[in-house]
Amino acid sequence: MTTQPPPYGNQPPYGGQPPSPLPPATAQPGFGPPPPQYAYPPTPPPQAGGPEFMAVDRHNSIVVDTQGVAFEDHGMSVEFPWQDIRSVHYKANPSGKALMVAVVLPDGRFYECVVEAKPRARLGEWFAQLSAVLGYYRPASR
Repeated sequence: MTTQPPPYGNQPPYGGQPPSPLPPATAQPGFGPPPPQYAYPPTPPPQAGGPEFMAVDRHNSIVVDTQGVAFEDHGMSVEFPWQDIRSVHYKANPSGKALMVAVVLPDGRFYECVVEAKPRARLGEWFAQLSAVLGYYRPASR
């Protein structure tokens, strides 16, 4: 013979339940929020009036500004704040028709975005602009 659980209306309310026989839980050492030295540093305020770089084609874009570096690739975008970037590298693709930019993170991971230069002469302009902007924000990046 099986018994059915009582309907919800017949159960005691939460506030009227007897106290638990177990002692209150205490925090175990090693648990809880991380110590302050492991917390992420606060994001610095953006520098006002810093130079900007933008390269755009039909599908992709690369933006370098006071916030950091941002890539958009076929509608998917990712942003890298300056404090999260170890280095930024750039070069022409093997055919010489596109700009390739790579962002390297402190843990060694890297992300790359390619923007086609039409006309091809625009690639030289992008190199000059990008070099100046990266030199402003990250003098060691090339």
